[in-house]
Amino acid sequence: MRKLMTRLTLFALAAALVASIALPAGAADPVYRKFTGKIDKINKKQMIVDNRMGDKVKFVYARKETVVEGKKTEWKKLKKNDWVTVSWLFKDNPRKAYKVFAFDKKEDEGEKP
Repeated sequence: MRKLMTRLTLFALAAALVASIALPAGAADPVYRKFTGKIDKINKKQMIVDNRMGDKVKFVYARKETVVEGKKTEWKKLKKNDWVTVSWLFKDNPRKAYKVFAFDKKEDEGEKP
């Protein structure tokens, strides 16, 4: 009985060692959240985006981390009423804008006269 318990313990330790080598901590890519809406306010350091459903979220500009793509390619070219999708991480406080994608809002099919 004692030999069996020793073998099971060694097997469990070996399995844990293999798992720790095969799956290093932090190897997974971060999961970005996205928020789409119209820019309500913007300045050099931050912007507030309104999704037109009652949510307004503030994002800060991170000089070396924020990338602006799409219709506009620089933070300073973004203006009030531009439509954007902002990628951010849930862990950040305050929320950093890692990727800002600017686009033209397309009219909904039901809104055309």
